[in-house]
Amino acid sequence: MLKEVLIVEGKMDVMAINRAVEADCIITNGFHFNKKTLANIAAAYKKRGIIILTDPDSAGENIRAFLTKRFPNAKHAYIPKDEATANDDIGVEQAKPESIRKALAKVHTLNLNPRAEFTAAEMLQFGLSGGAESSKLRDKIGAALGIGYGNVKTFVKRLNSYGITRAEFMEALENVTPQNS
Repeated sequence: MLKEVLIVEGKMDVMAINRAVEADCIITNGFHFNKKTLANIAAAYKKRGIIILTDPDSAGENIRAFLTKRFPNAKHAYIPKDEATANDDIGVEQAKPESIRKALAKVHTLNLNPRAEFTAAEMLQFGLSGGAESSKLRDKIGAALGIGYGNVKTFVKRLNSYGITRAEFMEALENVTPQNS
């Protein structure tokens, strides 16, 4: 049983979670938060901690951002888009149990005072910006690091805010890019 409570968007997400791990979940019902739901999340946050596991789409990111502002020490787990897509639908409910377990094994906590370790200029240097395959490469590295997908600005912010080390970044980069030597 996970110590933290998982925050998910819907009932089908809970069913997918239950196939993967034993955990308590709170359902947000999308972005339609009511006072009781927010009170339940606040209670879980104070007593056990929470892990935000929203869908890897724009709605999920909006929910994550809203919750992060209210609960800054929440933990974050991300399922890569390609592992959360099936039947022309994207979401936690589409993820296989292994993908959910992988995401929960790479949980991160947002640092309220992010470092300035990584820059957008470096992303260009490493091929994560400005190229035809840059988006796919960011997606693969984001999955390897457990920080999810994002445009360059979001990606750099997550690298710095989640405390990803230079060594972790370089290892992920080496593992997902073909070697030219």
